[in-house]
Amino acid sequence: MSGPVRVVIADDQALVRTGFRMILAADGIEVVAEAADGEEAVAAVRRARPDVVLMDIRMPRTDGLEATRQIVSGGAEETRVLILTTYDLDHYVYAALTAGASGFLLKDVTPEHLVAAVRLVRSGDALLAPTITRRLIERFAPREEEKSAPHRDLAELTPRELEVLSLLATGLSNGELADRLTLSPTTVKTHVARILSKLGLRDRVQAVVLAYETGLVSPRGAR
Repeated sequence: MSGPVRVVIADDQALVRTGFRMILAADGIEVVAEAADGEEAVAAVRRARPDVVLMDIRMPRTDGLEATRQIVSGGAEETRVLILTTYDLDHYVYAALTAGASGFLLKDVTPEHLVAAVRLVRSGDALLAPTITRRLIERFAPREEEKSAPHRDLAELTPRELEVLSLLATGLSNGELADRLTLSPTTVKTHVARILSKLGLRDRVQAVVLAYETGLVSPRGAR
């Protein structure tokens, strides 16, 4: 992608917004708007069409979860949401991922990690470490009796694509998938892109959530 990365920062603490803005600006990332609550964040996204939103969860009026749902369902297809959270809010994180967020960052993230995360998500990838994926899914994925029926489009996947999706759901990167399947990174990238396209998913995080919620992969199998 050409041009500077464009970001909206949504957090009810002005000091947090200022700190993130300074870090991003120092690396050439443009902060096009700030928001003190979810309602302002949704309006800012509609107005500025940013590449990435840094979204706090607990904010007045409209919280970050509802704001994420509105942004994802509102047609802002090129905008990715990164949730700002702490470890004690895991249940909110899982809800945010199912709402369409592309990953999450801890509030004490280092400047280098913040910049790298924003650029990673802007490129179309998703930010969710394998260890966090397993922990979240094990804790919050539906139990056997609560699982939904298999996604109607899973039948459209080839056996190889189902295999790739199953491994992707354990948190493997494209490079790790390539090593595991003895494929080139380019071939793996093509498989992942086809899976997302066939299933109508925005990114890898949605693929991970779908794989567990449909029972394609179980939390025990992700260990």
